[in-house]
Formats: sequence, structure tokens, C-alpha cells
Amino acid sequence: MWLVDFILTPSPLQAVTIISAICALGLSLAKFRLRGLTLGSTFVFFAGIAAGALGLEIDGQMLAYAQSFGLVLFIYALGMQVGPGFFSAFRSGGGVLNALGIAILVLGTAMTLGVILMGWMPIADAMGVLCGATTNTPALGAAQQTLHDLRQPDAVAALACAVTYPIGTVGVIIVIALMKRWLVAHDHSVEKEQKKQATVFSFHVKNPAICGKTLHDVAAQSHIPFVVSRLWRNGETLMPAADTTLQDDDRILVITEKTHVEQLTIYFGQLDETDWNKAGIDWNTLDKNLVAQRIVITRPEINGRLISSLHFRERYGVTVTRVKRAGLQFVATPNLRLRLGDRINVVGTEKGIAHVSKEVGNVVKNLDDPNMVAIFVGIFLGLILGALPIEVGLDYPLRLGLAGGSVIMGILIGSYGPQLHMVSYTTTSANLMLRSLGLTTYLACLGLSSGSEFIATVMQPAALWWILAAFLICTLPVALVAVIAVVRCGQSPESTAGMLCGAMANPIALGYVNDNMPGDKASVAYVTVYPLAMFLRVIVAQVMVMWYFA
Repeated sequence: MWLVDFILTPSPLQAVTIISAICALGLSLAKFRLRGLTLGSTFVFFAGIAAGALGLEIDGQMLAYAQSFGLVLFIYALGMQVGPGFFSAFRSGGGVLNALGIAILVLGTAMTLGVILMGWMPIADAMGVLCGATTNTPALGAAQQTLHDLRQPDAVAALACAVTYPIGTVGVIIVIALMKRWLVAHDHSVEKEQKKQATVFSFHVKNPAICGKTLHDVAAQSHIPFVVSRLWRNGETLMPAADTTLQDDDRILVITEKTHVEQLTIYFGQLDETDWNKAGIDWNTLDKNLVAQRIVITRPEINGRLISSLHFRERYGVTVTRVKRAGLQFVATPNLRLRLGDRINVVGTEKGIAHVSKEVGNVVKNLDDPNMVAIFVGIFLGLILGALPIEVGLDYPLRLGLAGGSVIMGILIGSYGPQLHMVSYTTTSANLMLRSLGLTTYLACLGLSSGSEFIATVMQPAALWWILAAFLICTLPVALVAVIAVVRCGQSPESTAGMLCGAMANPIALGYVNDNMPGDKASVAYVTVYPLAMFLRVIVAQVMVMWYFA
């Protein structure tokens, strides 16, 4: 029968057909929920294993290409999505997240060393188990290369990794699923994060030290990011500028982060904590000529421009007060660079705002077409970066690999692309489409390549020890660090889950987290931890082998 021959005979067309069928089956099963939880795209991985176990095979080069391209597409799109807010998030908590990720690495490595020193498992087996438990194939490649260079057998390491890889994948998901309610119940991060959001406050100028000084002088002296959107003086509302002089008894409407309110109260004199109307002030109705509006940056010419370079206040009498980007509210300081897709809050006259709206675009449909040049240029540069040899004093250079180079380049282009006038913006739906396409293709190929030998290998006595060791190496460090992250470090459940996935280099678990937790916090935490964790695991794999045979 022609259909059977077509399915069983390897060819490029057959490879695309099999991969598509596996993805379709897995994504259909992803709709299944148990008590509100779902494994999401992880079902694609299991569908691939089932297909491989049934004897389905595709051309080896096609399999390697599809698996690599799927992973690169997923990782790069993820980096681009979180890039705009990555460095601000890294400065506010990236050090803590990376320290927690390193703690997971240290605990898992220590457990593996214990297994080796106790004589329970040969070094090659143990390295394969460690790499499988942490779903880290680059580390496996480094360990195998070191074993080969030392003229030691290395084939068993790959087999142990193939058997334990599904355990590492599912182990992280099991820990997160079991601990989700506990993490949410002990979450105290909401109030902390709210303090970092740009918020409106009213201050009463009562500090003689700043009376007679301009707003520019006060901002330079305080080193605190804030924007004054309106000033009330002698019964009328004014639109302040940088050279506006403060006077005693002025009242000002200020946009800043809650964390800076106490310091600004000292500078200005008094925080208006009561109803403004009791003081005869109504910021919204006193001046009917002033309106507030939110407009969208859609013109590529504005991409990467500093707010101060646009001179909206001088030309149109319009003040930019806040910028919303990647779900975060930023204070519109003069040195903030605008990006395509930013939502900016402006205050001014209707005529002035109309001019600003026309200048920045404010046509949402213009954002629907992603800039494919930035995507393919970034992937190209990411692969070059991943192949770049890095000398660290070992017998041969290390490399970030296709995943490490892609995520770093995605972050860099997403963050700094606008400064080079590169349009890196993609809509949320377009980015999700790229990530989903890449991840499901990668999972289908990964499962298909593992399934053929999975059943036979699992039935061997040694494989049972591999599976048990991998499960413990995977779950115990993850569970322990999750508790520390929430209880001691005040991380949110979403950031904690993303950090766990990044430290374990586990995009499958991240897919599960994104299916079951809202927002992009998990993705931001994942890419914050992933590059360093990946790099360190590659180094540790080589050092452990060289230490053992030293």
C-alpha cells in the first residue's frame, strides 16, 4: 500500500509529515487537564517517544536539522520577547536568581560526586545520568569529548543520558506541579513588585532648600527618576518644564516609583496623602484644555530615540509621563529610549497630543508585520556566537552552543536593537507563534530520536539505577531551592518556576510553566539564569571527568 510505503520510507517529505503528525497529536492531548493542570506542549515529547518506540524513523540529517532549528527558533524568540525588560529585571533581581540557579547546580553536582565516590556508578554512567537529569546535551557532549580525549569509553554516557532525559524533563514539571499551591500561598512578592511600578503622587512644596530651583536642578541633585506632569499654583494648573522654578506652597503631580516616595517627600516637603479636593485641587478638571491620553509608538523612525531628543514639550506643549513596555510601567525620564510598540502616557492640549500622535504613528495595525530581517540576522549571529571557542584554561576551548548563543543574541537584539535603529519588535501573538512552532518541533524530534531505544534500554537492570539516581538529582535540588527562593529571597512563584527551568536548561518545563502560570515573569527568569547555568554545566562536566582520572 502506497501510504504505508510513504510513512516507512525515509525522505524529506516523509520527515515533515511524521514531525507534523507528532506535533498535531501532542498538541491535541495538551488540551487535557487534570484538576486545572496540563502538561501542555510536553505531550508532544511523549508523542515523539511513542512514535519512536513503534519503529517510526526519519532521515537522520533531517531529524538533526529540524531538532536544532526548532530549539534555536524557540530560544531566540524567547530572548527577543524578554529582551526589552531583561537588563532592568536583571539589575533588580538577576543576581539573586543566578545565585539560586548556581545553588541547584552545586547540589546536583555534589549528589553525582557522592554516587561516584561511593562506587555505586562508573564515571561515564554518572556523567550521562547527570546530563540527562539536568536535560543538558551540551554538557554531555563536553563530557564525552573529555572521556574520548582521555581514551576512556564514552558510549554509555550517551545511552544513560537518553534514558534519563525524560526523567529530567518530567521531574522538574512534577516538582513545580506539586509545589505550585505552596509557592502561591507563601508568595510575598506582589507588594515588592508593585513598589517598582511607575505611580502618580501629589506633593506639597514646603522645603525652603528647593524653592527658587528649577525642576532640572532638583532632579540632578536628587538622582531620583521622576516626572512632574502638572503644577498647581494660585488656583490654576500649569504644564511644567525642566526650567520651571518651584515656589513655596506649590503642589505638583509626580510620576515615580513607590520606592522613591519617601526620598521625594524629603526633597519636596510634604506628601499629599489626603483627598486633593479638600485642598481645593482637582487635577482632572481644573484646566479643561489639558487632557491625558495613551498613544502607541508605531513609526520605525522613533525606534531607539531618547525622549529628550523629541522635544515634545518645547514643540507641542506635551509631556510624556509614563511608558508601558513588556507589561512594565517606566517613568518617562529624558534619557529613556523609546521602542516600537511602547505605550506612552502623554499630557497636554488636544491639538498638541494630535501632533505627537501623528509623529509617533499610533497606528496599531502597523505593528502586525514582524521584522523578519532582525529575526534571521539575530539567529545567524547567535549561531556564530555559539560556535565561538572560549579559552578557559582547559585542554580545549568551550563553546556556548546553539542554544546559549541564540538566547544571548536574542536578549541583546531585543534590548539594544532600537539603539542601532533595528526594529526588533514583534507582537505578543507573533512571538508566541514562533516560540510554539520552535518548541513543538524540537520536542517532536527529541522524542522521536529517544523513543527507538528507550523501551529496550529501560528494561536493563543498570537503567533502573540510572532512572532512580536521575530522579533524585533532578527533584531534590529543585525542590529545596524553590523553598529558599520563595521563603528567604522573596521571589514570586512565576519567577521561581522560570529560574528552576533555566537552571535545569529545561525548555519543556518552561512550556509547562507558561501554560499554567500567567505573564512573562517565568520567561524573564528563565533567560536570566539559562546562559550562566548552561556555561557552568559544560565546564563542570569536563572538570569532573578530568578530576576523576587525575
